[in-house]
Amino acid sequence: MTVLVFLDPAHPAGRLVDASSPAILATDQGVTRGDGIFESMLAVNGVPRKIQAHLQRLAGSARTMDLTIPPADVWQAAIETAVAAFGAAEGQHSGAAVNGEKQCVVKLIATRGPEGGNTPTAWVQVSAISPALAEQRAKGLDVILLERGYDSDIAIRAPWLLLGAKTLSYAVNMAALRHAHEQGADDVIFTSGDSLVLEGPTSSVLLAHISDDSGVPVKRLITPHLDTGILPGTTQGALFAAAKEAGWELGYGPVTPADLLDADAVWLISSLRLLAPVNTIDGAEIGTAAIRERLSEELSAILATTL
Repeated sequence: MTVLVFLDPAHPAGRLVDASSPAILATDQGVTRGDGIFESMLAVNGVPRKIQAHLQRLAGSARTMDLTIPPADVWQAAIETAVAAFGAAEGQHSGAAVNGEKQCVVKLIATRGPEGGNTPTAWVQVSAISPALAEQRAKGLDVILLERGYDSDIAIRAPWLLLGAKTLSYAVNMAALRHAHEQGADDVIFTSGDSLVLEGPTSSVLLAHISDDSGVPVKRLITPHLDTGILPGTTQGALFAAAKEAGWELGYGPVTPADLLDADAVWLISSLRLLAPVNTIDGAEIGTAAIRERLSEELSAILATTL
């Protein structure tokens, strides 16, 4: 079940369309060139999470791509229409709940519009969340490292590569996931050509230490530096803000593969999957199952206070 609401000046609350019928031109540059941007957020019991953070990141991606998109209040009106329509349809079909909560995926999509024109195409899509995401949160992931194909300073040297923007050009990311599945793994952590940890195809990377090199207890969270061209994680940012209040030390890379293997726990974190522990990297276990489970429970509880 999917709900589509197009942003349309003639419809201030958004224009609801039939998701089973054609709704976008074949000449749209989002289709022909992947020339567009998107955001994905989780909605729980009809309430989208971190909506302002996602709207701000969408606007940042649009600026990076020199793409004109509707203002935030227009998006918010369309989001409300789409989520309400999905909730009404879900009630008729007895939609599945996750941990007793009604969850769905809200996507914001904007393209450069049909070729030869100057009007962007923008819409909100709401659909059911994949049960596999909840399973990954509970059971964890086996991950492999893959080189992304560029050095960590390429975002500064070549801004036209659009690193750090959430674009529709996800073919490489999806190919990386298919390669991981062929190798018997669940997901990927990208590394740069100069051997720094970047991000996952659809997630941020997070690691934790609960003791220092001399064995003294600590509570430290680390994520890679943003200046490597990775996408700023809205969920990682929310967790860091709450974890600081809970007494955790925070740090931003550089992170190497050796740092991941030396960590007491590693996670892939995103708006939809939330906090998914990494069990193994290239076959090597990260920490212990007991530590991963304990830290995941603690940080998930902290994250829940921010959402």
